[in-house]
Amino acid sequence: MLRPERMSRVSVTGSRQVMNEVIETIHDMNLLHVTDYDGGWDGFDPGDPIEGADEAAEKLVTVRSLQSILGIDDEDAGPNRIVTEDALDSELETVRQTVNELDDRRNELNDELRQVNERIDAMVPFATLGIDLDLLSGYDSISVAVGDGDAVAVDNALAGSDASAYEVFEEDEVVAAFARTDDIEDVLVSADFALHEIPDADGSPEDYIEELKHDRQRLESKLRTVEDELEEQRLEYGAFLLAAEEKLTIEVQQQEAPLSFATTKNAFVSEGWIPTEHFADLVEGLYDVVGDHVEVDELERASYDGEGHLVDREDVGGTHGGPDPAAATTDGGEEVVSDGGVDQSMSHSSPPVVQDNPDPVEPFESLVKIINRPKYSELDPTFIVFLSFPALFGFMIGDLGYGVLYAAIGYYIFTKFDGVAKSLGGIALWSGGFTMLFGILYGEIFGLHILGEVLWHGHPPLHKGLQPAEAEYAQLWLVVSLLIGMAHMTIGYVFDFYENLSHGVGDAILESGSWLMMMFGLWAWIFANTPPFGVAPDFLVGSNSVFNAHPVAIGFTGLPAMVGYLGLISFFVGLVLIAQADVAEFVEAIFLQVFANVLSYTRIAAVLLAKAGMAFVVNLLVFGAYVHHGEYHFIFFSKKSLADIPPNEVMFAGLVNGSGPVDLLIGSVAGLIILVIGHLLVLVLGITSAGLQTLRLEYVEFFQKFYEGGGEKYQPFGYARQFTTDD
Repeated sequence: MLRPERMSRVSVTGSRQVMNEVIETIHDMNLLHVTDYDGGWDGFDPGDPIEGADEAAEKLVTVRSLQSILGIDDEDAGPNRIVTEDALDSELETVRQTVNELDDRRNELNDELRQVNERIDAMVPFATLGIDLDLLSGYDSISVAVGDGDAVAVDNALAGSDASAYEVFEEDEVVAAFARTDDIEDVLVSADFALHEIPDADGSPEDYIEELKHDRQRLESKLRTVEDELEEQRLEYGAFLLAAEEKLTIEVQQQEAPLSFATTKNAFVSEGWIPTEHFADLVEGLYDVVGDHVEVDELERASYDGEGHLVDREDVGGTHGGPDPAAATTDGGEEVVSDGGVDQSMSHSSPPVVQDNPDPVEPFESLVKIINRPKYSELDPTFIVFLSFPALFGFMIGDLGYGVLYAAIGYYIFTKFDGVAKSLGGIALWSGGFTMLFGILYGEIFGLHILGEVLWHGHPPLHKGLQPAEAEYAQLWLVVSLLIGMAHMTIGYVFDFYENLSHGVGDAILESGSWLMMMFGLWAWIFANTPPFGVAPDFLVGSNSVFNAHPVAIGFTGLPAMVGYLGLISFFVGLVLIAQADVAEFVEAIFLQVFANVLSYTRIAAVLLAKAGMAFVVNLLVFGAYVHHGEYHFIFFSKKSLADIPPNEVMFAGLVNGSGPVDLLIGSVAGLIILVIGHLLVLVLGITSAGLQTLRLEYVEFFQKFYEGGGEKYQPFGYARQFTTDD
């Protein structure tokens, strides 16, 4: 769970006579993450594609092009089918010719249609002007210009030119200028004037536009006919093309597989990674097909340190595959076994990563992958994110109504989509569940305390601290946020300590233990409020401590002074250790990073109060509220009418508490709109505030303590069939 699934590096060696059968078997099993041969062995060369690879790749390009033209997607698939070579040769060619001809015709019609539309658009200004087209050209001594602009500016420009005579016409900012001059366009450069090209046509512009519109209707009719024929092709051949693409993809993968192999004239070696628990399946599957003609070696089950260096290679017992495994022979006569002869890998690759998390945790892998996939050598933080993210989110929102909506949205996404979207749906489900849980503990539903009245008789176990009478809870959540921060960061430092143990206990203490000593030392000193430099506020330590019946009665008034002094000593010892480990980290340490990082978690309490305040304001505007003995009461839900409440206690009368029928009707409609829009806004801002702030704490305060990422995705050689079958 905290480590990726254990991987084994394996090699498969055999005669080239059985290479095709081996490739097909490995491909069908879809288990081996094949690595490329790096050319490091004497006498071995990268393999060549199997005969027919180029032809299959060309057909695959054709099929994908046809799918793109026809707009085919997975919904066009029919029942799984067998695609024969005859169908690929004959039926595919027929479809290609028909679809390409239709597509070419569609492109031609679209080009013609675009040109007609451009001509219509160009003619609109002339129709607006209302002058026949034959009057705008064909003069010997008169120049004409038509464009969009200011008629006054055009007139002034012509008046200041050498034109012996001119006339300007204007209609809806379309201007026509006639002048006895040879360079009217140059004259109008200084005017506010955008020139239109005068079309080479006669007659009325309106008649010309009508003719063009008729041409457009004719082209659109032809285009619809072509598109209907393409739709018929999609419906008839969509399933075939999906199945053909799948078959050809499989063929190309198998035929190009030898490019990753190390080969001689008579033998081949393939190497890759496989989940250790499936190694026996690989051996059995290959042995069933080719028997003793192949040799399968499990080369290592390895553990790696944080820098990717091998720190543990388990002895896996060598060769599998038959009573008399055949060794490959190079062209020079040297015998070479499947691992290269001297325990040498044919490629220097790191194990791919298969995150090993239970089903409920898997959606949170997407949050980790936003940063990067964990390396094989790293601890996987997904489980910690699963424990912390929805809990912190729910704690900050803490409302049954919002929680139900978050969970409902998450359920819809989780059941309707795949991939990352499905993972986000799962995260929303968990976050909504914790939001409902804390909403019950706070006694709130859409910011109203009705739930607290029903379930807890007006005394829910938790309060958000928004009301004056419950202000001590706001201080409590600030302190709890600090404690959450220390716990969260401690897990990160412990993870880093564990990973650094591969370098030795001393290095782990210098690189990770030093930060723990600094963090706990500094905060022990703060919680002890040790003189003479005590800086802790009253609600943290002392008789007014939030844990001394204000509001939690556990009698904590601060750590003993001696603990504070020991904490200071621990802090400075950790600082010295960091200085020995890394100068850059020492600079971060002297700027009290451990103080700032923990303090950053107070954003939890801040968002909690902010979201509660926003929901309260929405309800205040709609239902009205008054304050009595430090407690807020919504007028609409109270037993008092507005007239019974002292004016100095009324915060806002509320839109639904109008005094007359008209005021009541208008206020109720407006109140309903504000209620719906307001709570939807709070719902969305809950994601952008509580969600993003929690992610920030995960990525910045937690991940940076130990996590680097950069692992390779596990991509087994194979294909998950959707549209074809071999049966």
